[in-house]
Amino acid sequence: MPQLLLVPDPSLNIPDLLVSTSMDGKEYTKDTQYNVPKQILDHVGRNLYLQSDHPLCLTRELVESAFPSDQGFNNRHEPHPVVTTKENFDDLGFPTDHPGRSKTDTYYVNQDHVLRTHTSAHELKLFSELQTELPSGSHGYTLCSDVFRRDSIDRSHYPVFHQMEGARCWRLVTADQVLSPEERTSRVGTERQRCLQAIEQDLKQLPMWQHRNGVPVASHLLQQAALDLKTEDPNPTFDLETNPLQASHNSPEVELVASHMKLSIEFLIAKVFRQAQNAGIISRSESPRVRWVPAYFPFTSPSWELEVWWQGEWLELLGCGISKQQLLVGAGIPESIGWAWGIGIERLAMLLYGIPDIRLFWSKDQRFLSQFGAGKATMFREFSKYPECYKDIAFWLPEPEQGEKAAVAPNAGVETPVEIAVPSGAAASAGGHMAAEEPIFHSSFHENDLAEIVRDVAGPLVENVVLVDEFFSEKKKRKSLCYRITYRSLERTLTNEEVNDLHEKIRQKMEGQLRVELR
Repeated sequence: MPQLLLVPDPSLNIPDLLVSTSMDGKEYTKDTQYNVPKQILDHVGRNLYLQSDHPLCLTRELVESAFPSDQGFNNRHEPHPVVTTKENFDDLGFPTDHPGRSKTDTYYVNQDHVLRTHTSAHELKLFSELQTELPSGSHGYTLCSDVFRRDSIDRSHYPVFHQMEGARCWRLVTADQVLSPEERTSRVGTERQRCLQAIEQDLKQLPMWQHRNGVPVASHLLQQAALDLKTEDPNPTFDLETNPLQASHNSPEVELVASHMKLSIEFLIAKVFRQAQNAGIISRSESPRVRWVPAYFPFTSPSWELEVWWQGEWLELLGCGISKQQLLVGAGIPESIGWAWGIGIERLAMLLYGIPDIRLFWSKDQRFLSQFGAGKATMFREFSKYPECYKDIAFWLPEPEQGEKAAVAPNAGVETPVEIAVPSGAAASAGGHMAAEEPIFHSSFHENDLAEIVRDVAGPLVENVVLVDEFFSEKKKRKSLCYRITYRSLERTLTNEEVNDLHEKIRQKMEGQLRVELR
């Protein structure tokens, strides 16, 4: 198996973490941007989404079944996680000051390479591969891979998780026809009209379209999907100010492509609801409901988030939209139009199987793994609930160095842990605004840095890290924060001595690495 060698530059003062692990057979030289801890590298190559009978694998297969090859989709996997910053950010239109580019959010191998933060890092390449296929009709793909982000610690967040995205394109003109800017703007000619008719024909082949228009649907699809899905979509397809058309698109084609995308996704959700009904997670008497909400992503416009009504509340599930034309131009298919969506597989699996803690997906405990298998419709059965132990860490934020400005996020405050947690933020699933819920920050302190220290010391033995108190001392002219760390193993009872030792190591690392003054 090819190996990845991360080789430190001897001219830099970087800890010697020479690592060899199964990745993409390339050698990368560390520099001062490098911030990948060993506990993250240990997750590389696990490929949970490819392990038979694992709930993430089963969820991936369920999604792929809604986008089969006989409908023009190529179901892809990309096990190599190192991508360039150009692929991860620039090609997708991320602004240079986007928070997702910072070292507090992203794992950098060096200044030019990162561990991908979303599957969309491969989108340009995959669109490029459609060049030879589009002349014969519409084509698309799905892609599932692991992604990496520095993040908070709770039952719904983990620094390594899995994303899946899908896309489909139509060529608006034949392969040998190139439009001038004037022709493209005017949208004239029988060729373009023929292509729009082809999109409409594809639309009418979708099971959700057929069901809603009185066209008989294959019996096996009726069994596999809750086609009585109720949809709320009160907003227009586009809004010139808040959810605009792209300059190179017109209304008729976007209306058709958006309809095709939404009905394709709704069929997937109908399959999810049916499986959840079969497993007894939701009642068959409960009417499945979804709603479309206008959204923003850097690489689609117009864009939407899909929310599902699940056990009494609306939950964000995925993000999607009409692909940015600059991406298609860069992929070599400029005279095309398409859609794309992205979803977090853990989020979907937690809903589908009732799994309460994201750490469970990484468990090797057979009491967890044996509950799942192909053809099983089952709700997760908790095999044991080991006691929690929580300890607080209070500290003064570091005094600003010369030239620095101290700052604290305005919305920071006491957070109340919830009983049932699922990963939040369809935008994050789609690779959109990756730092939508801004954590506590300071000129030299970021909440994600604290989370990284806790993970480095305690790994999966920490269930939650939450801010429980903060105040500003007029006397000291400094701000104090207090975080509560909840220790709980999924597989055994932790001893007081063990927890005390972990907590003290975290305190020491915080003092040494974050420049905080412990209280």
